[in-house]
Amino acid sequence: MSRKEALNKLRDVLLLRREALRKALDGDLSMLQSLSQDGGDVMDAAMDTAQDEISSQLVEVESRELTQIEEALSRIRDGHYGECEGCEKPIPLARLQAVPYATSCIDCARKQEKFSPRMYGEHLS
Repeated sequence: MSRKEALNKLRDVLLLRREALRKALDGDLSMLQSLSQDGGDVMDAAMDTAQDEISSQLVEVESRELTQIEEALSRIRDGHYGECEGCEKPIPLARLQAVPYATSCIDCARKQEKFSPRMYGEHLS
């Protein structure tokens, strides 16, 4: 399979993942908005608060991934998908298959994390 064919398949993967995230986020946000405290005891309130926090964190992670997917699809439209933003060389297909919205090769990602840990939404996989 050529690199072009592989990138086209990755585009399809990104589109499917985007749709799944949109549906999940729609459900997660609806659930968060509909949750209401029905009185109950202190333990129920604590459990509800803990569940709300977990749901909120899940929404944040899903939103971040959706943004990265949208940016990857934009790079596809612009003809720059699969190019490392650091060194401008092609990102290996194995990396893109592991992280389809990757914007850098492993070497550049390591350099970025070394100088700015946790500032980038993308993690080595």
